[in-house]
Amino acid sequence: MHTHQIDRESVATSICGLWPSLTASQRSLLADHLSVSRYKRGEMIYGEGDSTERMYFLISGKVKVIKAGVCGRGQIIRAVKPIEIFGYRAHFAHAMHRSRAIALESSTVASVPMSTIERLMLENPPMALRIVHHLAVLLGQSDERTVNLTQKHIRGRLAEALLFLRDNYGLEEDGSTLSIYLSREDLANLSNMTTSNAIRTLSSFANEQVISIDGKKIKLVDMEELLRISKMG
Repeated sequence: MHTHQIDRESVATSICGLWPSLTASQRSLLADHLSVSRYKRGEMIYGEGDSTERMYFLISGKVKVIKAGVCGRGQIIRAVKPIEIFGYRAHFAHAMHRSRAIALESSTVASVPMSTIERLMLENPPMALRIVHHLAVLLGQSDERTVNLTQKHIRGRLAEALLFLRDNYGLEEDGSTLSIYLSREDLANLSNMTTSNAIRTLSSFANEQVISIDGKKIKLVDMEELLRISKMG
């Protein structure tokens, strides 16, 4: 990781777009306490057990949030996309980070001290409500994924994971290729299965022409069938 020299004003403007209720002086306060860093693919932004002193904003790139499970096996619990806030839940719970955030590709990340965020929240209730709304949406998504990952069979879990990636990161210009290239291990972690099971199920989907595979590129060929498999579990 290294500090990235970019237009701090444009970054601050992007972040303030999340909270349009901020006044000019509040925007200046946020910009004054802003720091921006660049992370390479695979670099850790924060780790489990780290203190929760800052709120993070993904400016560009892709970030995965992982929680260690049984025998240290990682489970991808969230995919972060630009422009989105992350890494702040534990602070409000008065806890250390219980997950780790890792760059999936070259990413630019801004951060602001939580002390500054809390000051702004107290001064600007509409901003505070937006942050509460964001937490509530994430909690709902987490609840839904918990049910999906524990009750669906392997095919349903993998189909759900592919649709999750589509919804979070979108598709390339052809309208069918996922715009994120995950390793088979990452895809397995996202689907709560072993890597070998993920590889076999992907091959099965490809043989059925539900998807097509070109290296790490995955093309969603038959979206209706993928939705059916996910729904049936």
